[in-house]
Amino acid sequence: MSEAAGGAATVLVADDDRSIRTVLSQALGRSGYEVRCTSNASTLWRWVEEGEGDLVITDVVMPDENGLDLIPRIRKIRPELRVVVMSAQSTLLTAVKAAQQGAFEYLPKPFDLKELLGVVARALASPAALRPGEAAEAGERLPLIGRSPAMQEIYRSIARLTTADLTVMITGESGTGKELVARALHDYGRRRGGPFVAINMAAIPRELVETELFGHERGAFTGAVGRTVGRFQQANGGTLFLDEIGDMPPEAQTRLLRVLQEGEFTSVGGREPIKVNVRIIAATHRELSELIRRGLFREDLFYRLNVVPIRLPPLRERVQDIAPLARHFLERARADGLAGKLLDAEAAEQMQKYRWPGNVRELENLMRRLAVLHPGETITREVIEAELRAGPPPPGAESGLAAGVPLSEILERHFQDLLARPVESSEGAIYERVLAEIERPLIRSVLSATRGNQTKAAAMLGLNRNTLRKKIRDLEIPVLRGVG
Repeated sequence: MSEAAGGAATVLVADDDRSIRTVLSQALGRSGYEVRCTSNASTLWRWVEEGEGDLVITDVVMPDENGLDLIPRIRKIRPELRVVVMSAQSTLLTAVKAAQQGAFEYLPKPFDLKELLGVVARALASPAALRPGEAAEAGERLPLIGRSPAMQEIYRSIARLTTADLTVMITGESGTGKELVARALHDYGRRRGGPFVAINMAAIPRELVETELFGHERGAFTGAVGRTVGRFQQANGGTLFLDEIGDMPPEAQTRLLRVLQEGEFTSVGGREPIKVNVRIIAATHRELSELIRRGLFREDLFYRLNVVPIRLPPLRERVQDIAPLARHFLERARADGLAGKLLDAEAAEQMQKYRWPGNVRELENLMRRLAVLHPGETITREVIEAELRAGPPPPGAESGLAAGVPLSEILERHFQDLLARPVESSEGAIYERVLAEIERPLIRSVLSATRGNQTKAAAMLGLNRNTLRKKIRDLEIPVLRGVG
């Protein structure tokens, strides 16, 4: 290890961009470090071989060699020397490969100087070398896309977790790509050779959740004609992704907690404990702290699952990623055999003004729809305006189905207020009030869509016309006159 006069640490900088070298040299120099800069990998490697430098900051793409390929060689001869990687190729794969090669930190370009100086200070103060990771085979298709600061932080979180089996809790609105993050954590982690098993708690009847998770023995209940292996056993040696964990019933929560604590469980109807080695990744769009307050989710289970929290930002918080995502979805549609389309700049700009309540999933659906239905080769601003109804939803619309919010969440949120109102009679009152609260806005919306045509509305609802008329009368729903 080299030290300049007076004990100042020496930082070796390798970047083929002169302006980057100048900025780093000045910033590091003002912070008290000695700096040596080069535009190529060969000079950097010579300095490292000669024992120069206490820290390396290197770009990825350089004229003579990829900076990432230098890291294993540096670690072999000088394992104590930290390497910080910078790259304008701000993708998940770059961040993951940097971590797996053994980089101390990855910083996307353009970088924040204050953040970089903080990384330098941490790297020089860190007492022990990081273990080199195992290189993963990079797929041709990126699992996550985006160069916004929010997505860069997601990439870095995933990269840091590639060498650890920590339990992860992913939160975010519906359609933000929580399962994509879970798959990335598996595909680039230690367990990538094992199975990835996903289960959606909200999609399984409550009485079947334990059977789905833990399996059952023959005769455990009526209809159990044979033994069934649950998802935990299926995921043994790999990753179990528990999507919508907030919808897990209390009984299953208790059994899940025991598995996390003891690493074993018994199947439904079974007596012998079954040992498993599974990494848990959980996800939810719901506010678990509120569910805990209401007694619907175990607090001790939350802390077991929330070891590493990752929040996925909604699309409206990463608008600069909208155009790259849209073009990616158009290219994917073309690869799937749909017509090839181009997105012009004004159309991309228009999409940034929309709030995307359905997030990335809504954007993908729109692009695939246009790939099929739009007759022209280019998607223009006018096309986007027409598809998005010339702007974002009206105020308050995001609380309803028009915003892509799951029906279960809307009902649960609404009924908490509804059930707090005085009930005139104890028998049947809540049931009737709940039905009325559901039917009234539904029928009004359908009548509005059919411009008051009750025949069409009845057909859309799957009701007899006379039944619809009775509901309109009983629920006191105003209708347009003179329309059949």
